Amino acid sequence: MKKVHYSWIILAVTFFSIIVAGIIRSSSGVFIDPFELEFGWSRPAISFAFAVSLFLYGFSGPFMAAFVEVFGLKRMMLYSMLTLSTGLALTFVMQTQWQLILIWGVMIGVGSGLFLTVLSTQIANRWFVKQRGLAVGILTASTATGQLILLPVLATIIDHYSWRYATGLIFILSLLILLLILLFMKDFPQDKGLLPYGQENNDQSAAQPTIKQNPFKLALGTLMEGLRLKEFWLLAGSFFICGLSTSGLIGTHFISYCIGFGIPVVTAAAMLSFMGVFDLVGTTLSGWLSDRIDNRWLLFWYYALRGISLLFLPFALAQGSYVWLVIFSIFYGLDWIATVPPTIGLARREFGLKKSTLMYGWIMAAHQVGAGIAAFGGGVIFKVFGSYQWAFILAGSMCVLASLFVIMLKKHQPKLEEI
Repeated sequence: MKKVHYSWIILAVTFFSIIVAGIIRSSSGVFIDPFELEFGWSRPAISFAFAVSLFLYGFSGPFMAAFVEVFGLKRMMLYSMLTLSTGLALTFVMQTQWQLILIWGVMIGVGSGLFLTVLSTQIANRWFVKQRGLAVGILTASTATGQLILLPVLATIIDHYSWRYATGLIFILSLLILLLILLFMKDFPQDKGLLPYGQENNDQSAAQPTIKQNPFKLALGTLMEGLRLKEFWLLAGSFFICGLSTSGLIGTHFISYCIGFGIPVVTAAAMLSFMGVFDLVGTTLSGWLSDRIDNRWLLFWYYALRGISLLFLPFALAQGSYVWLVIFSIFYGLDWIATVPPTIGLARREFGLKKSTLMYGWIMAAHQVGAGIAAFGGGVIFKVFGSYQWAFILAGSMCVLASLFVIMLKKHQPKLEEI
């Protein structure tokens, strides 16, 4: 029997780590109404805290990538998960809005930064040569898997008991992941006496030791380099719209939007998790396709189809039919995080393997600026118009613009060092 390469063990540990970090961050959508009811905080105020989280987890990404280069992958994964666990524990004793912002804005945002931004790229670049796109697809799909498994469970617990019990569940999961990382995670294949999966010669390019450099200088220097490149602006601009149209709007406000049409919270959460089922399929398939098809055209169609689905959602809810809502969930779910593998592929192609993680970290930061704007802006639009309709119409229209951004990138054959 052929022994399983340890790269797949690393992939599994990372997969479950991202699942837990993803559900902690995305659970904000089921806490809006309970926090509003118990503490009397306004929806824009609660949305602001969650917007800070989205903003910080995106902007912490490139710095997390630099910290990994300086301090090591395993250590940073442990620190990040410990930050999430601490934030969840403090949630039980919070009483004021500033505490909500500190815990769910700052701690949850920074703690999830590594797992939900650059970790997939780090693992794929370090541990895989063959199947690199597939590895990225599996890992990025894991954020949806967390929603698939746990969002309806959290919503049911909140509906029947309290948000505190739901918080307790994800707190316990974060502790289990801490133990998993401690026992099985390794920085490089060479730590196990192996080569990266699919590498046939003893080329040490994938095994770069930790860098003795100021991580802030490393991250900011990469940003300065990126700002001089048109390709960086096009990828960052398209990913800004990606964040605005996914985690910022759907992830934060979809459940509340459904509740406004008389749909029960458990059903709305189930629809969101249903998207996760199809996103798991769509993103994994996207990773496989990104190894084989021009990534520019993949992104063009992903953004165009997402825009159509967002413009369709107000119509689906207005019909009052669960059939239309299920159709939206399937269509949108297939596309939710499918943009990540080809975006990482294009970053690797444009900036090279060694720089791609830090560059992608800044591109992901743009993603989270868009997400933060949509999370806060959605709450403001709801307060002004009494409905989320205009928020979804604007997001759908901007997705069409994103499809034009990515197709403006030049087609070229990847250089040897980019493969």
